[in-house]
Amino acid sequence: MKKIIILSVLVAGVFFANAQTDKQGEVIIYTDPVIDNLLQLHIAYNDAFPVMPGYRIQIFFESGNQALNNAEEVKNKFAKKFNGVTAYLQFGAPYYRVRVGDFRTRLEAEKFLSKINRKYPNAWIIKDEINFPVLPKYNQK
Repeated sequence: MKKIIILSVLVAGVFFANAQTDKQGEVIIYTDPVIDNLLQLHIAYNDAFPVMPGYRIQIFFESGNQALNNAEEVKNKFAKKFNGVTAYLQFGAPYYRVRVGDFRTRLEAEKFLSKINRKYPNAWIIKDEINFPVLPKYNQK
């Protein structure tokens, strides 16, 4: 009896496996037009406001007559030393700030802060609006 059941399962498995390969590579997706509309609105919103909540590390904060020159110097030195990490010069009266990085989580920011802590001992993590991370392109065929 066990042999008949096992044989039946194997025959059925082979039959169903062959049945699924008849239209290989063909996928039909039916969607609701409301979903497509919401997706287009979301894409347009992200194009208009390409930021998200995240963290940056503030490495410079100063006011005064030479603050802009000092901030630009700090930003340029950072960019040379840490290639690939973006530095941002911001002004909020009366202070010039240099903030670096686009970190999605505080943990990512803390990891980078530990890397630059010797060079920038007064740096600290701050919540900020960050740029969307660059994601690898999906190769559609």
